[in-house]
Amino acid sequence: MQALDKITLKEMSDELIATHGSAKAALIPILNKLRKNNVTIDATTLTTLAQTLRIAPSAIYGVVSFYSFLDHRPKGKHVIRVCQTMSCKMAGAAKVATALKSELGIEFGETTGDGLFTLEHTNCLGLCSEAPAMLLNETAHIKIDAVNVKDILKSIARATPVASN
Repeated sequence: MQALDKITLKEMSDELIATHGSAKAALIPILNKLRKNNVTIDATTLTTLAQTLRIAPSAIYGVVSFYSFLDHRPKGKHVIRVCQTMSCKMAGAAKVATALKSELGIEFGETTGDGLFTLEHTNCLGLCSEAPAMLLNETAHIKIDAVNVKDILKSIARATPVASN
């Protein structure tokens, strides 16, 4: 993850404020753009953003910490979010979670040592009729099971170049 300088952050914020009409309305789009650009939402970024938007840093932190997609902690290249609602649990989300942990060798809330995967729980994905469901980055996977998990992870491994010595 990277940090943005104050000038770049201000320019980006001004652009999004012009699009969304107010600082408060632009907050989530700004935070989302930061996330998509792999920018660390650290104390410096929060303070600069608060000054630029004239919003209390605690209010910005509240938004960042509430929405799992805006989480300020470093993430892997691929973020896997498993739905933890009742419909997904009843359809086998626990088995999917166990398969993911086993295949990746990490627990939920952790990132693989190579920085390739982060594993997280998430609340409802709106795919209850297709349970269990998970997101891989921004792509939904539905009616998944332990076999699907292995296939999905293998397809990512094939698509990810391996560094040569």
